[in-house]
Amino acid sequence: MPRESFLKNRVRGVGYALKGMFLLLRTEASIKIQFFIALLMTAAGFLFEISSTEWIVQLLSIGMVMGVEGVNTAIEKIADYIQPQRDPKIGLIKDISAGAVMIVSVIASIIGLIIYVPKLL
Repeated sequence: MPRESFLKNRVRGVGYALKGMFLLLRTEASIKIQFFIALLMTAAGFLFEISSTEWIVQLLSIGMVMGVEGVNTAIEKIADYIQPQRDPKIGLIKDISAGAVMIVSVIASIIGLIIYVPKLL
């Protein structure tokens, strides 16, 4: 069987990634909330005419929160598949994964405050 070309393999990979991104946005309540907040923060960025550096930091923050939330969701789905019944070890894994989302969310919120509080005052 002939090997697929590098380009065809990359295009297929991007297709899988897009499918996963849209699946995440369609099915997970937490990412829907974070996406809504991301839209609000993007609108605020235009409204307050934030600097290029502030845009970079804001977009990195949004990307980190949503990316880590996606990884958290994947970890939870794998854990539920491996052990559908309640299990303290699986619960610990899920808690740690959710804690990672909490860390980036708190830091992103602090970044938002640093950018927007001076503009509001």
